[in-house]
Amino acid sequence: MLKILIPTLMLFPMIWATPKKWLWTAAVAHSLLIAALSLTWLSWPSETGWAFSGPYMAIDPLSSPLLVLTCWLLPLMILASQNHTRSEPLPRQRVFISLLASLQAFLILAFGATEISMFYVMFEATLIPTLILITRWGNQAERLNAGVYFLFYTLAGSLPLLIALLILQNSLGSLSMITLNFSQPLTLSSWGDKIWWAGCLVAFLVKMPLYGVHLWLPKAHVEAPIAGSMVLAAVLLKLGGYGMIRMSSILDPLTKEMAYPFIVLALWGIIMTGSICLRQTDLKSLIAYSSVSHMGLVAAGILVQTPWGLTGAIILMIAHGLVSSALFCLANTTYERTHSRTLLLSRGLQMLLPLTATWWFVANLANLALPPLPNLMGEIMIITTMFSWSPWTLISTGLGTLITAGYSLYMFLITQRGPVPAHLIGLTPYHTREHLLIALHLIPVVLLTLKPEFMWGWFY
Repeated sequence: MLKILIPTLMLFPMIWATPKKWLWTAAVAHSLLIAALSLTWLSWPSETGWAFSGPYMAIDPLSSPLLVLTCWLLPLMILASQNHTRSEPLPRQRVFISLLASLQAFLILAFGATEISMFYVMFEATLIPTLILITRWGNQAERLNAGVYFLFYTLAGSLPLLIALLILQNSLGSLSMITLNFSQPLTLSSWGDKIWWAGCLVAFLVKMPLYGVHLWLPKAHVEAPIAGSMVLAAVLLKLGGYGMIRMSSILDPLTKEMAYPFIVLALWGIIMTGSICLRQTDLKSLIAYSSVSHMGLVAAGILVQTPWGLTGAIILMIAHGLVSSALFCLANTTYERTHSRTLLLSRGLQMLLPLTATWWFVANLANLALPPLPNLMGEIMIITTMFSWSPWTLISTGLGTLITAGYSLYMFLITQRGPVPAHLIGLTPYHTREHLLIALHLIPVVLLTLKPEFMWGWFY
């Protein structure tokens, strides 16, 4: 763990000591080196569950793909943010990159923690840099409103979790993830136990977010700068799924009946948010709602508590993290040129920027789960799990898949095809930096189809 954590912490002196000319180059190079080092976590050294363990941190096949995704995203966030922060004063640029580096440090500590209490603290700590990014570097005046939504939804969901963890510590005497699975099963029967169960999972369901507590997400995405949108879509939503998988092994006897309303909400949310996507006019809002739809599928897969459901959930989380982040980058590069996120005002871009239209096409096909991409693997595993749990779920999952294909193709056709409006004739071409940024998102998605066991976790 230290071989990644120490270079991540050394980013801070590097950011503040590097001269202005080399600031962005050095930050990208340093973070790319960390990302390359983190790939060593994917080669699994032991037959047992945990590896690289210390007193407080370790990794296992569940956390390693999420840790690699976190490290992979930092250089991409720095690359994506270069254009819109270039005109700002140098100290503000340094603060911006420092916030991104601190977010990576908190996320590594969260995914690598072996104590649930440490995971909780880091889970909450990620709120601070993200909130500063949204409220300080957002585009419009509504960013303060979005920040308040983000803060209060997350805090209101997390406080019951804190109380639930204190009760668990009191009854078991330990919150170590390594030993909890081997402790005596809890005998949960009373109403208080059921409230405790809900307290343990509500924080993660808000973070994912489950349909019904999802209103903070489109606001946060639309108002955040590109780096904020990328880290929200790719990693912060996955904290919720990761926490649910970790906690659900402790809550096992109760989950069978208690999970019903949440599974119903998740499946209903797939259809509802997909339908909302079909009538969106704002590009970033459309991609944000599609994230809610995909995370609904992940939540359902986790709550059913079968090996296939959990495997499908991890695969879909990793694939969605890369694809959704790529779509936000493409939306941002379009916004930087057209100065509008309205779909109808950015038509016919394929005629002007043909290579970018190819990136749009590949990202949209990945979003709608085209075979043989990992998005399809994850969705099929979850849909199969849901069908074996209850055949009726095929109606909502099948309809959700159809709607996803509908809005993904609609998004591609409306932005790339058709006649070019007069106000878009003089667009600047895409830079190599932007093509590299999208390639670094989509090439891993394609490569993961060749070796999907990197994402299977220990369920398969």
